[in-house]
Amino acid sequence: MARKSELMSANAEYSASFAKGHLPMPPGRRFAVVTCMDARLDPAKFLSLEEGDAHVIRNAGGLVTDDALRSLIISNNLLGTEEVFVIAHTDCGMLTFSDEALQEQLGTDMAFHAFPDLEESVRESVRRVRESPHAADAVHGFIYEVETGRLREVA
Repeated sequence: MARKSELMSANAEYSASFAKGHLPMPPGRRFAVVTCMDARLDPAKFLSLEEGDAHVIRNAGGLVTDDALRSLIISNNLLGTEEVFVIAHTDCGMLTFSDEALQEQLGTDMAFHAFPDLEESVRESVRRVRESPHAADAVHGFIYEVETGRLREVA
């Protein structure tokens, strides 16, 4: 419950001086980012984003799953984004387990999309966007280095 109080207090402080309700729905910088949910990544900071600049889609591993692709298609076709940046990161938890092990542990057949190769994971996500006839044509893959804060492009 303490976390809920902290969040509500932080939101009250934020909303007291909020002055960005006028921003348009389409992202101003006309791009979307798919990145990991890892708490060490703050895409607004490492990409210098402000509210209204970009669509940021986050999930475990920064993967272009069916749901992420759905969001990218909406972003491109209805809200005018023209580029997609897929950004994975070093020291990703998705490298530390297999779907089979977690499925067995939890007693489920859910797909978790764990992967053994970070760069190949980025290439696969980039490929999924490029092969979609409804997503943006310009797609770039990167790895964010949690150790340095730098991005490096994946060929």
